[in-house]
Amino acid sequence: MSRKKTRLQSVTEAPQIRRDACGIDISPEVIYVAVGPQQDAPAVRAFGTFTAELYRIANWLRACGVRTVAMESTGVYWIPLFQVLEDRGFEVLLVNARHYKNVPGRKTDVCDAAWLQYLHAVGLLQASFRPPQTVCSFRTLLRHRAGLVQAASQHIQHMQKALDQMNVQIHRVLSDITGVTGLAIVDAILQGEREIMAALQGDYRAEHLFTLRQSLESYRHYQKLIGECDQQLRQALDEFDSKQGGPPSAPSAQKKLRTKQDEELRQQYYRILGVDLTAVPSLNVGTVQTFVAEVGPDLSRFRSASALASWLGLCPDNQISGGKILSSRTRKVDNRLAAALRMAAESLCRDKSYLGQYYRRMRARLGGPQAITAAAHKLVRIIYRLITTGEGYNEGHFARIEARNSERFRLRLAQQARKLGFTLVPATRTVAEGVS
Repeated sequence: MSRKKTRLQSVTEAPQIRRDACGIDISPEVIYVAVGPQQDAPAVRAFGTFTAELYRIANWLRACGVRTVAMESTGVYWIPLFQVLEDRGFEVLLVNARHYKNVPGRKTDVCDAAWLQYLHAVGLLQASFRPPQTVCSFRTLLRHRAGLVQAASQHIQHMQKALDQMNVQIHRVLSDITGVTGLAIVDAILQGEREIMAALQGDYRAEHLFTLRQSLESYRHYQKLIGECDQQLRQALDEFDSKQGGPPSAPSAQKKLRTKQDEELRQQYYRILGVDLTAVPSLNVGTVQTFVAEVGPDLSRFRSASALASWLGLCPDNQISGGKILSSRTRKVDNRLAAALRMAAESLCRDKSYLGQYYRRMRARLGGPQAITAAAHKLVRIIYRLITTGEGYNEGHFARIEARNSERFRLRLAQQARKLGFTLVPATRTVAEGVS
């Protein structure tokens, strides 16, 4: 039986030291930059964090002959310097702090910068994934929009609280207070209307009306900001290159989109990705939007679907020692795309497709949380396959896999029966013999 090949790093060759490597340790107040000892003295220098200081860093590195830079991903403080160095033509690697801080000593910023420079010079650091600038711009806008939606939802809660304190039972009449009817009723209450219906009669006190009015104005203000953000997002989508020119096929009856805006976004993402990911069960426009914002249409940075799943923390993180598996839990990864895929996987509980059957089979075997992770992992592999090959989603492919798995299961049962001295007979043959 052939075993799955693993990706191993060679340790037999001597490291090739790069004399054009630099290490940078970043903090909110000061930036420590380290070059090779032979390039300048002192080799480690401290700079400020103002924009002019960032240009001084770039000029000094250029004078030292530096071409590649490794910096620690500390909060958001690395972003301005990263962009300045990238615009100047440097190769910039964003490094995870866990990859180089497990060595005793070197607990000061100066030593951190020198240690980063040495590890980068001998080729022991790997760059974290950072999508192109087009994707980063879209991601920034989308995350900002999510913050606006969250802030607007807080003011909805404030309106509901004020209505409850006035004993206005609007939630028993309307399912959505922010709909056209709900907002019209709230406006009527604030304008002094009191004889509406029995469910809307209440104890209208001045302080609660004041709170309700301010919460309504804040909610409408955030809705205006969200609309402006949506317009900016559409402009950012237009900056993406096209992989497909024509429109995608119409959505299936089971996945009809709710609004005209969703259909427009579906066509945009089809143009950008080259495939219609909403054809995959449980994937909607929101999930595809998160994928474009967090990863983008180019998956060349990931050598395989397994690498993408590992980056998302959706595969076992095996810890093996002495031939024994010490742990196989998934890594704790704070990733918006992983959360969106887990939510999509959970929605497969009642789906009648192959993926729905797979999720229910995993839930019966592993339990709910593990089944969600396994189904999300399956979704990642499907997405990677569709985008890298440009093929459309075909449920028939999984039907062939299911038939092959059923045949293997039948052969395994027949083999076990023979070992016990029995012979399996198909049910159709037994019925036919009984009729004859």
